Amino acid sequence: MALLDWVALGGYFLVMLLIGLWSHRRVGDVSDYFTGGGRMPWWLSGISHHMSGYSAAVFVAYAAIAYSYGITVYVWAFLPLALGTAVGAWLFAPRWNRLRQRYAVASPLEYLAKRYNVPTQQALAWSGALLKVFDVAAKWASVAVLLNVFTGMSMTAGILITGVVTLLYCTVGGLWADALTDFGQFVIQGIAALAMVWVVLDRLGDGISGLGTLWHKLPAGHGHPLVGPYTATFLGAYVVVKLFEYNGGMWNLAQRYMATDTPQAARRSAGLSAVLYVIWPAVLLFPPVAAAVLLPDVADPQKIYALMAESYLPAGLVGLTLAGMFSHTMAMASSDANAVSAVVTRDIIPAVVPRAKDLPAATGLLIARVCTVAFITVSMLVAIEADHFGGVLGIIVGLVAAVMGPISIPMLLGLLPAFRKCGPRAALSSWALGLLGYVLVKFVLESTDQTVIIVTPLVTSLVVYVLVGLLSPEPDTTADAIVAAVSPGPDGDHDGDRELVAAAVTGAGD
Repeated sequence: MALLDWVALGGYFLVMLLIGLWSHRRVGDVSDYFTGGGRMPWWLSGISHHMSGYSAAVFVAYAAIAYSYGITVYVWAFLPLALGTAVGAWLFAPRWNRLRQRYAVASPLEYLAKRYNVPTQQALAWSGALLKVFDVAAKWASVAVLLNVFTGMSMTAGILITGVVTLLYCTVGGLWADALTDFGQFVIQGIAALAMVWVVLDRLGDGISGLGTLWHKLPAGHGHPLVGPYTATFLGAYVVVKLFEYNGGMWNLAQRYMATDTPQAARRSAGLSAVLYVIWPAVLLFPPVAAAVLLPDVADPQKIYALMAESYLPAGLVGLTLAGMFSHTMAMASSDANAVSAVVTRDIIPAVVPRAKDLPAATGLLIARVCTVAFITVSMLVAIEADHFGGVLGIIVGLVAAVMGPISIPMLLGLLPAFRKCGPRAALSSWALGLLGYVLVKFVLESTDQTVIIVTPLVTSLVVYVLVGLLSPEPDTTADAIVAAVSPGPDGDHDGDRELVAAAVTGAGD
């Protein structure tokens, strides 16, 4: 990289740190740290939700698929995000917001102790936190691949530098720092990505019309929506997984809905994110799709985006592009760290050490920051050994997508009236048997079929949750009250049954 590239990259890191320091002044207690005090504008929440939904894996693992298979990666990997988030705008986003308003929760799992019981809450909390360690580790590894191409820096050094910068700003500023840096990163990444698209179109030699003529130049099958291992069954499973994951299964995204001031704002925030998932991934993935024509003989497809930036962009824009790649990873990793810290601070520690429920506000905030540091540190250590866990794509698709269903199904469906009779037995059975299905398929049967690996735990968990709820219902006044409290009334916003809501609020203080 040239001097201007280093200046651009250094300036990016400096701005992120300054935002973190500024956000520090807005954090007075745990609620501010984890949910922004419920004061976040809907548009900021929506952009943050979008930016926190994917990482530099777009420029590494997904870019490699775009280079090798064509547009299928947009169809199966990103359109499901748009669809799932759009459904969530109607079904889940307002409920998460009401949950914060009516129960003063600061963690997406905090309500589970009363909706089901403490063992259920702890099972989902511990397993979800462990899963997040591997998920974020894959993101650090993605950035390290890019840094290695651009600068020759070792994987370990790249992981440590990115992780430490993220650790500094998100530990100091909490969710406000996450959201504001997400917005800054969105702007920077937007400039860099549009510059890359412009340069690629110029290299194709057809200008804007190249968007239409490119498809005739692509290798066979690269213009097909589903090719290779990415079948219709795989797509269907991925849609269902992402419906749960992007509406609360990925805890940090539930926090974005909780951080807005009203249920209507939460819905608008989800709608904005859904629109961005339709548009922006297409912009990001166009260059690696076109690279099959421009650079047809790249040995390692995971490096294609970085190689294109090095080959085609002038000094300054290379550094900006690298900063743009950093932005997605730092957005997702910092928000994941905040969410996991919320779960550990609000759900796990009080269950293990009961007196932690009554700690002073300053002590609670200190514990939250310590948990954030610990999570990022452990995830960096796992990232350094990422190849032992199947590499970046293996972690993201093979592990995270497969295990997300058993962890998120009881949490999300527990908010809906149709499943109010599904109690602790249904939740724990769904979680345990879903994870068992994954272990059997992946490690006992040693299947290499990604569709089977993803579908098995998802379907098992969903079927078990519904069947146990039907065959062995567990009526519970508190569970009914919680469901009523987060559901819209006849006018679309008021409480459901006021007596149930009153009982729920009274019970929440017990």
